[in-house]
Amino acid sequence: MAGLDLKPGLTIGLTGGIGSGKTTVGQMLVELGAHLVDLDAISRSLTAPGGAAIEAIRQHFGPDLITQGGAMDRDAMRALAFGHPEHLQALEAILHPLIGQHGAQQAAQARPGQVVVYDVPLLAESGPRWKGLVDEVLVIDTSPQTQVQRVMARSGWPREAVEKVLAQQASREQRLAVADHVIVNEGISLQELRDCVEKLWRMWNNRA
Repeated sequence: MAGLDLKPGLTIGLTGGIGSGKTTVGQMLVELGAHLVDLDAISRSLTAPGGAAIEAIRQHFGPDLITQGGAMDRDAMRALAFGHPEHLQALEAILHPLIGQHGAQQAAQARPGQVVVYDVPLLAESGPRWKGLVDEVLVIDTSPQTQVQRVMARSGWPREAVEKVLAQQASREQRLAVADHVIVNEGISLQELRDCVEKLWRMWNNRA
């Protein structure tokens, strides 16, 4: 991510496809003492009413992509960007430098020696960039079938919409290829997932 200057100390890149449970794992790590930098949350804040990216989005894509409330129309932008790669690239060119700046600011708020976890939805899609910015990558792995079922259940999206999002994300194999650690979040209870996270946390802190 352009402009992202990581502070010294143990840094973890957390990623996983939509519906994998990545957000749940991120919150577990916060409960254990990690400093979380959620790049998806930063992206949403940048495209919310009054967000730093709104004017650039308006100028590039036109007022139809901005809601009456002043936010980016996420549904309209999703339909536009997923159907036309050049529009997705233009949106990323607007957002990525801003996400990098805000991410660096948030990371700088970590306490000395605190593990910093970067929640990066598109880490695998970023090529070698993030592998060079963090010490280790944790992938939350789930089958595509389970991803579809979870997203349909939580958001009410039709199957076709979820599958279109999955098609734009890295494949399961691509994510696993960048992983230093993998948690398979499928067929396990929430407590079993927490046990996996705590095991990694102990290892990271013994190493830090």
